[in-house]
Amino acid sequence: MDHNTKSLEHLVQALRQLPGVGVKSAARMAYHLLQHDRDGALRLSQALQTAVQNVRHCERCYTFTEEAICSTCSDPSRDQTRLCVVETPSDQAVMERTGAYEGLYFVLQGRLSPLDGVGIAELGLSHLMERASNGVIEEVIIATSFTAEGQATAHVIAQGLAKRGIRSTRIARGVPAGGELEFVDLGTIAHALADRH
Repeated sequence: MDHNTKSLEHLVQALRQLPGVGVKSAARMAYHLLQHDRDGALRLSQALQTAVQNVRHCERCYTFTEEAICSTCSDPSRDQTRLCVVETPSDQAVMERTGAYEGLYFVLQGRLSPLDGVGIAELGLSHLMERASNGVIEEVIIATSFTAEGQATAHVIAQGLAKRGIRSTRIARGVPAGGELEFVDLGTIAHALADRH
């Protein structure tokens, strides 16, 4: 891009910050917004600005909210005895969309990753242990991902809870609903066999 398109170049660089967006995709989005959808670009800009100004973390579970305490934490009809630990607010949103869980949450804001400088303190595990030890929680459901980091995070959480005498469970893994065995990786099949019931 030449010196006459600094604003366009800055837009492309800003779009590249999104996960999975490379130079070509960012440029395609920028050109589309500026050439075909300037109203959409303005709406996007205003929505981003409003979200950045208004959305914060819940003081209790650390998900995204516009209030001090999110609607899930303040809902008296939720099961107060179960606490589901997830890595991110988007993971919590996925759990909510299933409609299968009616308890409370604790959002870690990531997973253990020593190479990236993310340790126990950065995840707020002391807050999790404090919350789980409130005398009301009967079960902590660990719903971290099944990556190496997610597994390590689940292990550290389970150990910490066990030391405090708090029961923890781990979400199951296995063959997905509608999945055909010939297309499922061998590790998933092995875990499904080991965790069968």
